[in-house]
Amino acid sequence: MNPEPVVEKAKPFRLLKYFSFASLIVIFLGTIVLSMLNIHWARDMQRKKSEDYALLLIENLNHQIFLQFIIPMLHKYKKIQTGNKEQFERLDKIVRSTLHSFKVDTVNIYGMDHAVSYSFDKDLMGQKDLGGTGYFKAREGQSVFRQIQRGNFFEILLGIPKEIKIITFAPIRAEKPLSHLSGPVIAVIEVVQDLSQEYKTMFRFQIFVIITSAGVMSVLALVLILVVKRGEGIIEKRARERLRLKEQLSRAEHLSTIGEMVAGISHEIRNPLGIIRSSAELLMKKVASYDPSNTIPGIIIEEANRLNSIITDFLNFARPRSPNFMPCRVEEVLEKNITYLSSQILEQGHTIHKHFSESLPAVMADSAMLYQAFLNILINALQSMQTGGKINVEINSSDSLVLIAVQDEGDGIPEDLLEKIWDPFFTTKEKGTGLGLGIVKNIIESHGGTVKIENRSSGGAQVTLGLPLRQGD
Repeated sequence: MNPEPVVEKAKPFRLLKYFSFASLIVIFLGTIVLSMLNIHWARDMQRKKSEDYALLLIENLNHQIFLQFIIPMLHKYKKIQTGNKEQFERLDKIVRSTLHSFKVDTVNIYGMDHAVSYSFDKDLMGQKDLGGTGYFKAREGQSVFRQIQRGNFFEILLGIPKEIKIITFAPIRAEKPLSHLSGPVIAVIEVVQDLSQEYKTMFRFQIFVIITSAGVMSVLALVLILVVKRGEGIIEKRARERLRLKEQLSRAEHLSTIGEMVAGISHEIRNPLGIIRSSAELLMKKVASYDPSNTIPGIIIEEANRLNSIITDFLNFARPRSPNFMPCRVEEVLEKNITYLSSQILEQGHTIHKHFSESLPAVMADSAMLYQAFLNILINALQSMQTGGKINVEINSSDSLVLIAVQDEGDGIPEDLLEKIWDPFFTTKEKGTGLGLGIVKNIIESHGGTVKIENRSSGGAQVTLGLPLRQGD
């Protein structure tokens, strides 16, 4: 069959598909924009409502303070002194009873000298110059509103700051007979309302609208896909099959090339590397007799060992072997790891605390592979604490799993790097291949287990491994 007619027949379906998808995307984006505009309008209404609400509260509070506090205290003491215990307690009782059940976070009352005469926070009593421009405008008889948002850039951009408050500065006036709050300004009140919950509710509504729109668009897209695929399926079936076979062949060739390259690297590097290392060892013995201070042979041996370790890591990652499942006791493998590292642990000032549950069951695993995985994890823990520290090793079990947790007291892992630590060749160390954790992941997952790394709240990192008691669990 000539492929050109096939292409020509497929074009109308493809144009229809692209046009329909583009229309759905435009409709979906338009829905999001409309929902954001509606939420913005709702937030403006909420803020206006909160401002009016604050003014009503302040007006009522002004009335109660003047009648129940200022007049009685002037009659009794001839002057207002909130530093007086009786006066403060009376004012506090009036304010709190008036605002009881209302959503008010903080109340501050300033005297005409800009000093805090009353506050929910007693530590602010007597402090001056805290009100800023809002205080001075309120002292002139104006009511001033200010909005404060706290959170990171994305939280504020999305409209869900961790904290959002409306601060209202308003005058407290003396009341005249037969006239409502028309007297001179005698103090300034600051009322802080926390609107965080209201804004979160509106954001949840916005998310609900977006999710609903996405759901509708998804259903429409699914119907569209089914209709279009039915039309072009027969035409493209053979082309997809050819493409699939071609990709499989290409992948097989690629894997074969990698295998040959790995074998070549192993043979071509390790043989001369072994000669270099053995020659350096002989050289070090000869040099030691007449120049003990010469460290060059030791450096050659050390770097040869490091290069051999890098090659080993690469081979283990590129060609992971299948586990030889046998009954295995995890605690015994870890004991071997700790014994092997004991001299390094002692030399660097580390301590290891073991917490192994009693009667731990055996698991079906390859003990040699588990030994390598545990060794990588323990070495990482040691390297995270350059000046020494404590490592906790815990083993617990459930009905289907054995759980191993390794905790260190290092600096932990930056949050922005937590997702990258499993990537091959990604490392934060000056010396390292970035394959250690990848090898651990390959080994544990080949056993049907799980591995997770997270930062501890008390500092440091924790690696948690889960191994099934029986394969297939």
